[in-house]
Amino acid sequence: MTLITTTLEQGSEASNLPRSRPAIKTSALLLAFAASASWLATASVTYHMPDIIDFGRVTEFAALSVFIAAALLAGVVAGIWQPALGEKVRRLLPWSLALGVFTLIWQLLAGKLGLLPQPFFPPPHGLLEVFTDDYPKLIEGVIASLRLEFFGFALGAIIGFWVGVALGWSRTFGYWVHPIMRFIGPVPSIAWLPIAFFAFPSSFSASVFLIALTTGFPVAVLTWSGVASVNPAYYDVARTLGANERFLIFKVAIPAALPHVFVGLFMGLGASFAVLVTAEMMGVKAGLGFYLQWAQGWAAYANMYAALIVMAVMCTGLVSLLFKIRDRVLSYQKGDVKW
Repeated sequence: MTLITTTLEQGSEASNLPRSRPAIKTSALLLAFAASASWLATASVTYHMPDIIDFGRVTEFAALSVFIAAALLAGVVAGIWQPALGEKVRRLLPWSLALGVFTLIWQLLAGKLGLLPQPFFPPPHGLLEVFTDDYPKLIEGVIASLRLEFFGFALGAIIGFWVGVALGWSRTFGYWVHPIMRFIGPVPSIAWLPIAFFAFPSSFSASVFLIALTTGFPVAVLTWSGVASVNPAYYDVARTLGANERFLIFKVAIPAALPHVFVGLFMGLGASFAVLVTAEMMGVKAGLGFYLQWAQGWAAYANMYAALIVMAVMCTGLVSLLFKIRDRVLSYQKGDVKW
């Protein structure tokens, strides 16, 4: 019994040890082969099996699949001599395998066997055809959406930030503004859509107002919470050293409230995407939302899915950019911020 217990303990300790480098390389190579095989199978199915409907870009998509398969293998092999590159490639391998299998199944069901109803579910090379042939309109839509999102989000963030600071600092300001925020804030911004398009001179300015309203409310509330949560001892110490009110606001209250401010910015950014697309669908005659509605109206479902992919990439990029700015601004709190 003692021998069995000792063996189990040794086995448990051994399982907790990090795997040796050759074992990691072997598992990475096997995973790379599996991922490459899935993409090569996708290329073979795309090129050799006939389409149920002619979508175009068959050869190009097959070549792209072969390129991905070769790049995965080359990355793993190069990682043997370049550890930093190898680590990055190894982190991508599970997702590469999953995407390869997903694309293969998608290609079979949509483009080759016709098990998914057409033209509602175009195959992967149908989307590639949209990206290669209709990219000027997609780029134009991205620029228009980014322009609208930038103006609305920046305006809402600036106003919301200063309103939040004033709410947290001034009781008089809070007395008058707090009831208004409690009354108007919970109303969804989309509900203001008819009034905004009637009251503003253009659909663009009305959309900027709606996005700013969506962004400003969470920024104001979280900034207010951050300023109100500052430890009073900080103010007492600063006053003891001769700090005036301006110093207390700009050097004590605002820096201490910045983590809360960024929570509000992330909430406002996420909510503003929904208002952006809705505004472009309802009134603004440009942007990805407008392109999406146009594609739906003409039953161009491949264009619709392509616009959704571009929209997802754009929104993810903006969120990642805000994370970069947060890490830069809150670098003095590195290690304390866990989100």
